[in-house]
Amino acid sequence: MSYFRITLMRSAIGLPRRSTDVLKALGLKKRMATVFHSVSPSVAGQIMKVKELVHVEECQYRLTKQEVHLERKPDPGYYTEKSCSEQRKELGGQ
Repeated sequence: MSYFRITLMRSAIGLPRRSTDVLKALGLKKRMATVFHSVSPSVAGQIMKVKELVHVEECQYRLTKQEVHLERKPDPGYYTEKSCSEQRKELGGQ
């Protein structure tokens, strides 16, 4: 079964009530929030009404909240080869 992965990219502040109601119906409340809906014509119609505000991908399965969070987590930019305690043990053993 396929799913739409819908992420709210732009805020709905200042938009007509119709647009904000569609976002509420999709379950999007905050910017950068992600929801999953099964592929159906009704959901596709709702997406088309707010297509300027959302980013949509089609995926094979739903991700959990934890998996979405880990996907967004940036690379730390460094890697630890040894911890301080390991280095002390090596130096103390000599």
